[in-house]
Amino acid sequence: MRNPENTIGNLIDRCGIAMVGSVDGDGFPNVKAMYAPRHRNGIRELYFTTNLSSLRVAQFRAEPKAGVYFCDRRFFRGVMLRGRMEILTDAESRELVWRDGDEQYYPAGVTDPDYCVLRFTAGDGRYYSNFRSETFSVS
Repeated sequence: MRNPENTIGNLIDRCGIAMVGSVDGDGFPNVKAMYAPRHRNGIRELYFTTNLSSLRVAQFRAEPKAGVYFCDRRFFRGVMLRGRMEILTDAESRELVWRDGDEQYYPAGVTDPDYCVLRFTAGDGRYYSNFRSETFSVS
């Protein structure tokens, strides 16, 4: 892969769903489908939305290690990113990813006390395409 930033970035942008992994209190992986990131800074930082009261947030508070997987089913390729997840509740982060229609999930709007942002910061990853995998660092 010549340019991971472009290759992986394009794959992320085409996916509507991300598989987000956390670690539970017993050390087991937990994976959940979530909407694709609302915002990204390259492939290093990905921003998701979720409920502050969710199980996933509780798991990330206890253990911030995380994985995010994106799959392009059409061409059978995918990328797994490993890193850390932060829970953000500041106004700037909330407004960054808020979209019209989010009131469906957060009735009080962008200031809903149950609305938060998950910021995933990738450290490395593994890309699969054309019957081979390669590991890469994210800088």
